Amino acid sequence: MNLVDVAISILCLGAGSFAWLRWLRVAQREHYLPGAATQFALRWWNDRPANQMLGILAVCTAIASFWLPVVGILAAAIVAIGPLGLGVRGRTSPLNWTRRLRTLAILSGVASVVLVIIALLLGIGPLGAAIVVLLIPIIVDAADAILRPLEKRASEHFIESATDRILRIQPDIVGITGSYGKTSTKEHLTALLSGDRAVVPSPRSFNNRAGLARAINEHLSEGTEIFIAEMGTYGKGEIQELVSWCPPEIAVITAIGPVHLERFGSLDVTLSAKAEILAPASVAVLNVDDERLAELAGRLDATSTRIVRVGSHSREADVVVAVQGSEWNIEIAGETIGIIQAPRGLQPTNVACALGVALALGVDRRVLSQRVATLPSVEHRLTSTVAPSGVLVLDDTFNSNPAGAAAALEALEHAPITGRRVVVTPGMIELGHLQRSENQKLGSRAAAVADVLIIVGRTNARSLGLGAHEHSSCEIRRVRTREEAVAWVRTSLGDGDGVLYENDLPDHYS
Repeated sequence: MNLVDVAISILCLGAGSFAWLRWLRVAQREHYLPGAATQFALRWWNDRPANQMLGILAVCTAIASFWLPVVGILAAAIVAIGPLGLGVRGRTSPLNWTRRLRTLAILSGVASVVLVIIALLLGIGPLGAAIVVLLIPIIVDAADAILRPLEKRASEHFIESATDRILRIQPDIVGITGSYGKTSTKEHLTALLSGDRAVVPSPRSFNNRAGLARAINEHLSEGTEIFIAEMGTYGKGEIQELVSWCPPEIAVITAIGPVHLERFGSLDVTLSAKAEILAPASVAVLNVDDERLAELAGRLDATSTRIVRVGSHSREADVVVAVQGSEWNIEIAGETIGIIQAPRGLQPTNVACALGVALALGVDRRVLSQRVATLPSVEHRLTSTVAPSGVLVLDDTFNSNPAGAAAALEALEHAPITGRRVVVTPGMIELGHLQRSENQKLGSRAAAVADVLIIVGRTNARSLGLGAHEHSSCEIRRVRTREEAVAWVRTSLGDGDGVLYENDLPDHYS
């Protein structure tokens, strides 16, 4: 082991620390899912010709360091600055040094140093250091996989505390899941029940194991009558584990769609994973506008579970929120309980799900008919405001599914806009094999409605553009970031114009 090799290896590790921070940030943003850092590294290094060339150069110089050790520093420097476009600090999601991230950082960092020391002992220090720096995303993912069971075990006392709190307070638990519409349904149900019952909903999107336990431990208090638990999943078995210690008496499935399809693999697997919420429930509220959920309801009819069918157009449903022009006709068991002006930004099936739960909990129909008319909008889910410039702004940035995007475009089309209509979107992600086709449909539909389509980023730019080019009357603009799109809107639109911000992506997407 000579001092020159040691010095070069240390310099490589120093340069590689920038890449290490970058991929730690991606791992955290992707909820510590093993494999995520490597997956995004491959995406980014193949993202554009400049990154492809830099990646090839990094590999070549790393190999060349076997004969010319000092060249290994160049390989590490390339990895430190690249891939181009993905910053270390991040615009939308900077590193948050939580206990879990610190643990991941220590393990992956120590592993990297140990591998370099082994390479030095073998007499190939610079080569080993250069290769370690190239493999940092894989090292981060490996450390994440090792820590995953340990993290689960470390969180057991939070789960035990949450379980004890549920047993002590004994609230009626409503569990809500679905590919989309979970948060909106939760917010609608909270509004429908408030005033009659002491209700605690899980905050924001605290819908996984750690988030749900935290919601219970921090928010469930004595006197709570109803706890509304949003439950999310990326695969089979996760909701089954949630309901084992937070068992809902009423379970809701809002919709089955291609959200996170690349993780589930198929919609049948999605349905199976979501249906785990029904195991402990005595009442199941299902959106039977969804064909798969309608079939599930039919299968459950033979069980002891009480089925409440809801929807916006299925005439067989127990609760129907039917859209009739600018009005909603609300029917319960075939009887119209109210006709209201359609609230902007609210989806009728989500409202129907909330009504189904409220009825199962014994809320009077007449009370519900009054409260539906005053349901508030849900933040960042097709909310509407008028900017000081007079521009109508439709904010749908928390939506990322085809059904919601179609509803948002319809809202833009029928909005009271006398000037130009503009759509700003990066498209939709995690749709698996449907991602290209669904984004092409989105681009086509957006161009049919809008005068200007602003495509943000590169992830879905090609698909959105292909769809949009079907309508030559629409101007297509491309920007790197949402901030650039907002700047264009502020300087280019005025009184009478309207803009729809459809979905938003964190900056670790290209």
